Amino acid sequence: MYGIKEAIIAKEHVPTKLDCTIFYMDMRAYGKEFDSYYDRAKGEYKIRFVRSRAASITEDPTTNNLNLHYVENEDPRIEEFDLVVLSIGMQPPRDAEKLADVLGIELNRHKFCQTNAFSPVETSKPGIFACGAFPSPKDIPESVAQASGAAMKAASLISSERGTLTTAKEYPPERDISDENPRIGVFVCHCGINIGGVVDVPKVVEYTKTLPNVIFAEHNLYTCSQDTQKRIKEIIEEHDLNRVVVASCTPRTHEPLFRETLREAGLNIYLFEMANIRDQCSWVHMHEPEQATRKAKDLIRSIVAKARLLKPLRKPMIDVTPSGLVIGGGLSGMTAALEMAKQGFEVHLVEKEPELGGHLRHIQFLLGSENPQERLKSIIKQVTENPKIHVYLKSEISDVDGYIGNFKTTLTCHGEEREIAHGAVIVATGAREYKPTEYLYGTDKRVLTQHELEETLVHNQFNAKTVAMIQCIGSRNEEHPYCSRICCSQAVKNALKIKEVSPETEVYVLYKDMRTYGFIEDYYREAASKGVLFICYDDEKKPRVAQEQGKLKVIAWEPVVKMWISIEVDLLVLSVATVPNPDNQDIAQKLKVPLSKDGFFLEAHMKLRPVDFATDGVFLCGLAHWPKSIEESISQACAAAARATTILSKKALEAEGAIANVNDDFCGGCRFCEPVCEYGAIEMEEVDGKLKAHVIEALCKGCGVCGATCPTGAISMRHFTNDQILAQVRAVLKEEARYD
Repeated sequence: MYGIKEAIIAKEHVPTKLDCTIFYMDMRAYGKEFDSYYDRAKGEYKIRFVRSRAASITEDPTTNNLNLHYVENEDPRIEEFDLVVLSIGMQPPRDAEKLADVLGIELNRHKFCQTNAFSPVETSKPGIFACGAFPSPKDIPESVAQASGAAMKAASLISSERGTLTTAKEYPPERDISDENPRIGVFVCHCGINIGGVVDVPKVVEYTKTLPNVIFAEHNLYTCSQDTQKRIKEIIEEHDLNRVVVASCTPRTHEPLFRETLREAGLNIYLFEMANIRDQCSWVHMHEPEQATRKAKDLIRSIVAKARLLKPLRKPMIDVTPSGLVIGGGLSGMTAALEMAKQGFEVHLVEKEPELGGHLRHIQFLLGSENPQERLKSIIKQVTENPKIHVYLKSEISDVDGYIGNFKTTLTCHGEEREIAHGAVIVATGAREYKPTEYLYGTDKRVLTQHELEETLVHNQFNAKTVAMIQCIGSRNEEHPYCSRICCSQAVKNALKIKEVSPETEVYVLYKDMRTYGFIEDYYREAASKGVLFICYDDEKKPRVAQEQGKLKVIAWEPVVKMWISIEVDLLVLSVATVPNPDNQDIAQKLKVPLSKDGFFLEAHMKLRPVDFATDGVFLCGLAHWPKSIEESISQACAAAARATTILSKKALEAEGAIANVNDDFCGGCRFCEPVCEYGAIEMEEVDGKLKAHVIEALCKGCGVCGATCPTGAISMRHFTNDQILAQVRAVLKEEARYD
């Protein structure tokens, strides 16, 4: 994935002059949206992919270019390149053994930290936890989630002392700017080459200096850096600025940072605005630098005009109900519930099925020595015996009302409705196993799924002499274009189990890519060493299955001998997709949270907020988020519990200050505003016998959509009235004849 990302970025910098080729053994695009990124690289960016492990590199003595020697389709080839980039693997830290010796923790045979499937952030020594790439190589989203999970485990040990050593951060007195004219400082970011590689930033800054009320303007390589934050505070003091505009990337990730900088400089945080000239300009117009530069000027001019109207605001305080709701009683849901209960919070655990356990009920053994069914029994026992956890079986969510810190959820439990109050929500609704229609499944008893094969193995019902497994059934196709992540490890696990109980049985695994990432590679190698045969196929030459005279045959293209081969099998095992829970749509609507295009729940930010939703106070984990292993599900469940605890541990929360305001004299109760608010912050209430719009302050994000749709002008933002907004917009847009 690193190689694909670098190739795409390189193509974006020199789109017409650069040819990129990626040599790979297996395409391990197993993460969320990774396959889409891979397809985009092939289609949109025309990056060439060659399945081959390069043998060597030599230098051409004449051109000084590099000759790469490789074998493709069993044909030796030599290809010349100007530059060769090595995608290198991860190694443990150089001093890992020394650190482990000092701390008294165990390392695995690769010298990474030793952890177990059901305790992925716990080391061999109680009270010492591990996260990120030290337990195993992993990407950014998993590292961030696991870090939160480790923090949760550590916090559980010291929860009784929560708050005893904390000190409130002290800020300078807030300046009174009520009698001052606007004095605006503008900081335009290069964002490395994300913006500066497309937009003429110095030219934009010179233009910005000509705008009314702009006292200071400059450009910075990285405006979000610590050095620039310090400089912003110095410039505010030096030029007596009372409003600040940063033109850079998205406020979704960086606005809190800049607001904090203003507060440290003695200004109200609502005297800050951002112009997004990366996502909304340089990225979408990367091939049109002149137009992008012009648009950047437009965006900054409009934000500066808005900044002139900004007023200091105060954040309202909202009380917190110190209990959590977990939707889903599988491994992730139970783990999240237990972690919150360990922190001393009451938890309501809602499960639609008549028993707890989810997918784990169908997993009979793992790669490694742990017994999943024994662990499941232990976890269920801990949950049901914990006095802080209230379990609701055969129950469903009927309605969710409220906001962060103050939710009210109605459950339908055994035909009766029950309302519970809670301050945070964790969605752990799991996923489903795809039910195949391919390859005679359902019509021939010799065709099984991997879960069904596990059942025969654990109950001593296995007696096959030849077994074929076909990967990616229902995955990586038009209907489900993503990788189901766990299928390859499941196939390797079951193949090894077959070899354990019946060494003479022949096992064939027909695959597109073996996505046995991280330490699962050890088991892949072990399976191959024990005689499991792995045969690669692609969509053009998919395996076929036939019944001939009562015999079951798998016909597969063998790429080494370059011919179709027929394998007579006793069992055909299908590695099927993990598909979204069909209840996701209903839950998403009730909680006002989004789904991805594949139907899984969509996190607020893939890297920075991997277990948060955009809706405050709601978090996600486990298979509801994406297909993942037991270790990954537990890490994410601990992370979700940690994020929920940051809310539940507070007596009160600050709500957004820049919110909508309703003028009751103008409101006609037309309800135009109510359905357009994506945060559910507008509700209707009766005032003196008439319907009036009412803003729920804790939910409102100040986006202004409700005011824009109000036909009577009854709704405005606290910063300014609609008349002020319209006057400024007209003044700004009048400058450009191209605008109506």
